[in-house]
This record gives sequence, C-alpha cells and structure tokens, in this order.
Amino acid sequence: MKAALFDRLQQLPREKSDTLLLLVAALMVLVPHFGHLPLWNSLAVCAILLWRTVLTWSGRRMPSIRVLLPVSVASMAGVYASYGTVVGRDPGVAMLALLLSFKLLEMRARRDLFVVVFLALFVLLTNFFYSQSMPTALFMVATLIVLLTALQTFQYTGVVPALGQRLRTSMRLFALAAPLAVLIFIVFPRIQGPLWGMPGDAAGRTGLSDSMAPGTLSSLAQSDEVAFRVRFTDSQPAQQQLYWRSIVLGAYDGSTWTRVPRLRGAQRQDIAIALRGAPVRQEITMEPSGQRWLAVLELGGPQVAMPGYGVRDSDEIEYFTTTPVNRRARYRVTSYTDYALQPNAQPPSLARWLELPAGFNPRTLALARQLRRDSPQHDGAGLSRQVLDKFRREAFSYTLQPPLGGRDLVDDFLFTSRAGFCEHYAGAYVVLMRAMGVPARVVTGYQGGERNPVDGYLTVRQSDAHAWAEIWLTGRGWSRVDPTAAVAPERVARNLARALPPPVGFNPLFALQNDPDSWLAAFRFRYAALNNAWNQYVLDYNPERQRSFLAELGGLLLTWRTALAALLVAGLLAWWQWRRQRRAADPLEVLYDAFCRRQARHGDPRQPDEGPAAYAARLRTRPASAEQHAAADRFLLLYGTLKYAAPDTESRTASLATLKTLLPLCR
Repeated sequence: MKAALFDRLQQLPREKSDTLLLLVAALMVLVPHFGHLPLWNSLAVCAILLWRTVLTWSGRRMPSIRVLLPVSVASMAGVYASYGTVVGRDPGVAMLALLLSFKLLEMRARRDLFVVVFLALFVLLTNFFYSQSMPTALFMVATLIVLLTALQTFQYTGVVPALGQRLRTSMRLFALAAPLAVLIFIVFPRIQGPLWGMPGDAAGRTGLSDSMAPGTLSSLAQSDEVAFRVRFTDSQPAQQQLYWRSIVLGAYDGSTWTRVPRLRGAQRQDIAIALRGAPVRQEITMEPSGQRWLAVLELGGPQVAMPGYGVRDSDEIEYFTTTPVNRRARYRVTSYTDYALQPNAQPPSLARWLELPAGFNPRTLALARQLRRDSPQHDGAGLSRQVLDKFRREAFSYTLQPPLGGRDLVDDFLFTSRAGFCEHYAGAYVVLMRAMGVPARVVTGYQGGERNPVDGYLTVRQSDAHAWAEIWLTGRGWSRVDPTAAVAPERVARNLARALPPPVGFNPLFALQNDPDSWLAAFRFRYAALNNAWNQYVLDYNPERQRSFLAELGGLLLTWRTALAALLVAGLLAWWQWRRQRRAADPLEVLYDAFCRRQARHGDPRQPDEGPAAYAARLRTRPASAEQHAAADRFLLLYGTLKYAAPDTESRTASLATLKTLLPLCR
C-alpha cells in the first residue's frame, strides 16, 4: 500500500507535486498555532487544506469566488465572535491563518504561488509570539527550509531536480545566510524589551502574591514553571540555607494574611542589621510573572541592581519593582546567611506584630496559654521550641491537599485535620507565638532549588514556593523559624517531591527523575543547561548585554595577539580558497594560463582579443630559437584542438601530458 502510494506520488504531474509540496509547507507553518487558536479555527484550517489537497489530487477545478466569499466572511465573523474584536495579537493571528488557507484555494497564476509563500513566511514569524523555546526555533528552521524548497521549485522551467537535492540546496542557502543573520543579531542596535513579544504578554502569568490564605501556596507548588535561575559568584550555600525572601505578611483577619500597611505620614525607620560571615553574591534571572516582588537570598541587600526597572525596599527587607516584571529580567544581589535583624527594636515598633483578630480560634488561644504556662522557659526561643516539639511529637502530616477548614481555620488545623501545607504550619505557628506574647510574622518566598551540574545554575521553580515564620528575640532580633521543617524535614533538606508521599502506582520515570545519577536526570540536566544558555544569550540579549559584549569584543580585538591571530586565520582561509579554486579549475586552462604568464614575463603578453591561432602567429615574429618557436606553435595548436575539438577522454589525457612537457620549452 505504501509502495503504491509512493509510486503514485512519483508519477504525479509537476504542477500537482509542486502544489502538494506547498501544502505541506503551509501545514508546517500552521500546526504550531493549533494550540492557541479556537478549536473551530483549527478545524476550519485543516478542512480547507484537506479540500485543496483533494482538488489537487483529483485534478478538479478550484471553487469560484461565489463559494469562497461567503465562507471567508463567515470565518471572519467567527473570529470576531471568539475574541470580541479583530484587533490584537490573537485575533490577528487567527485571521492570518484563515487568510493563508483561503489563499491556497485561489491560486490560478504564478504570482499567486509567490504570494502564498511570502504570506506563509509572515505567518511563520507569528509563531514566536507564543513560544521562543529551542524546539520552536528548530521546528521553524525546518519549516523555513521546506518553504525555501517550495519557492525554489517554482523557479525551474525545465527538468526539476529530485526533492532531496532541492532540500539540500535550501539547507545550503540557509547555512550561507545564517552567519549574516547572526552578525546582524549581535551588532544591530536593540530596543528595550523581549526579543519577541507584545505589551501585556506576561499579564496572565503569576507567582507569589502579597496575601496568603489556605491553598494559596499549595496550588502554586503544583506548577513546574521556572520562577528564577541563580548563578552564584561565590560558593553556593547549603540547601538548608537557601531561603529566598520575598514578601512579609503580618496583618491577619482570621482567614487571610496580608502585608501590614505603612501608616500615612510615618517616617521610614532606620533598620539596624548586623552582618556576619562571608558574603554570598548572586546573579538572578527572573522569569516574567506580572508581579513586582523580587526574591532575594535571605538576608540580601541593601542594593539590588536591576537594569530597566526601578527597585524599592521596605522596612521588612522586601524588594519590589516600581512596575510589574513582564519580561525576563536580571538583577545582582549580595546576601549574608548569618545576620541579626533589628536586635534592638523597641516595644512600640513591635506592637503591630502581636495583633490577632478578636473572636477567632478560641482553642488555639487556650493552647497558647497552656504552652506558656507549662514552658520551663518563658523567653521567645523556649516558647518556640514548645510549639515545634508539638508539631514533631503529634500526628501532623504534610500534604498538598489538606481538608477544608471552617471559620476558625487555625483551630481546625491544630485540633481536627492536623494535615496541611507550609502556609498552614507557618500561619498556625505565628498565631500561637503572638498569643504567647512573642512578636511574629509570616514570610513567603521560595526555599531550595535544583542545581544543574552541567552549567552550575540553580533553578528555582514555582513548586519551591514556601512560607516560614520570623519571631523577634531579645538581643537577636528577627530570627527565621521554619515550622514545616519540624514535620517534613525533607522539604528543606532536599525538595518538595522528597517530602510528599510518592505517586500512587508504579511509576519508574518518577523514581528516575528524582535520582540525580539516572540517565533521565542526566538528560534533563543537559537539556535544562542548553535551554538556559538559549535564554541567557539569545532571548535575553538586551541593550545592556549588547553594549557590554561589544565593549568586551572591542577591547579583545585591539590586542596585538588577537590581530595577529585574525591575520593568520585570514591568510589560511585565503590559501584554502586558492587551493580549492585551483583544484576545481580545468587543467587545460591552468596550463594555458601558465603559458601566457611565461610569455608575458618575456614581453609578449596575450591580448584580450587574441585566440590561440592569432597569438601563435604573433609569437613567430619575436626573436627566439627554432626549438622555442616550434614548441610554442605546437603548444598553441594542441591547446586549440583540445579547447574546441572535444576529443575523447584517453586522447585528452595524453594531450594534457604533452602540454605539460612542452610548457618548459616555450621560452
């Protein structure tokens, strides 16, 4: 069956085979759009392409304008009904997909073929509005080569080369154009913004928000999207120290934690921070989130450099941008993992971190009174140990799907379900500490990350979103306490997947993915490193990086060693090209050129309009020996015979050997 179909394709007339090749190229252009186009739009495009294929295969006439016009108008109306507008990226791409499909149904002249190809090239570019990943780029390169092959096919007027030969020609054309494209990409002035994108493209993305309720982080933790990547200039801290501070929450209404608003007209406090130990410098590449909050290794600052954005900080050591981060951005931070934050804070400034809503969680408040009464130490550190010991001793569990609570959420968690995610443990811990008179607050951010051994980058995903607590201790200031670590220490020591129960059923890929020595993990690390390099050096090639790269390149090229190396490389390339041309030249013309140069050195250059016979007649008039005249006459006579008489291969080989023998005798 397959052989018969292949034979039928081989026997198709040229017009049909060329049209089918163009249809394949158009399908490759449109397939990536099926993931974001409305379902009816994708089905309509497929139906139109199938319609055109049937017409081509059967040789029937194409539909008239009376058929196409109402169908196309109905399709445009469908686009308006789906999007409520015909202006914008998504409706524009939907209409372009339909336009390309309908254009295939009205190809009647050679001009229409080129219109379809150029329209397909334009639609091809729109794929990058939705994805700029490496697989997308590679698929677009393959599609471009097929389009070039279709365009090349239309140029032949006689015998058409085989499809494989045409594809190889298109690949060579692409290879010749690629260096120029790379050069333009590197040196052409860039504008601020993403390589491909439109305003608002990141509006639908998400990350940490400035509020926390049960389920907020557990839903975010199920996302495998990358939040940011980190390159450490200094040595990377231990996994247990990788707390990426983002937002501090202190206002609690019984169900939701939010940031404590700053009082209008209040003066900015002087933040006393004692830093100890060696600094940890890092460069963070943040993915677009539509949010303003930055994640910084605790404790980071005071300066955060983020080109293209204004960065502000708060009294709680939070960092945020003045505008939402809607494109991939890079910033540098210096952090200290050993610190004392506000060790000498006064009671009036700590009062807001003791507030609890009235009428909520009575059993939790009673438990706090009991723990304080039973504690041998009534300082903050001793009371904290009491709460953490309770989490360790009793049957608390760590889960992404805790039961829903009622009005008194903390009571339900501590005394009924005893199952929760990090926001449940952090929130309950802070409520208990405040009820015992210890200033406390919730901190949200990320914990941990996965280091890629291939490129050394640490990847922090949305699934690493975490909530922990801070309590204020006399003489020590704000100290980090992670209640989740008391219940699920693997969450902090390893990662989220290690802390949660394994998936139900046998899943060998899950085990391989969590084994850093498995072949699947090795492949994943290599692909992640390659993808990160694509993001860092291609998609993130912004004006700042361009200026820095060109400045470094200019400084490098100004050194004498580099100039000498460039001259050496240029000389080798010129020599290789010369040798290649000599090998490719006709040996008869090589010998004739050598003969003419020899005569020119003796004052008898060949004139541009002189053939071998006329040249021989003029050379006979010069002073030379009889042997030299005879050798020159015989050389030019034999050259003219080989040049214009086209002898057989054996005679030609013998005559070339004779010419080589005569050449030294020709003066």
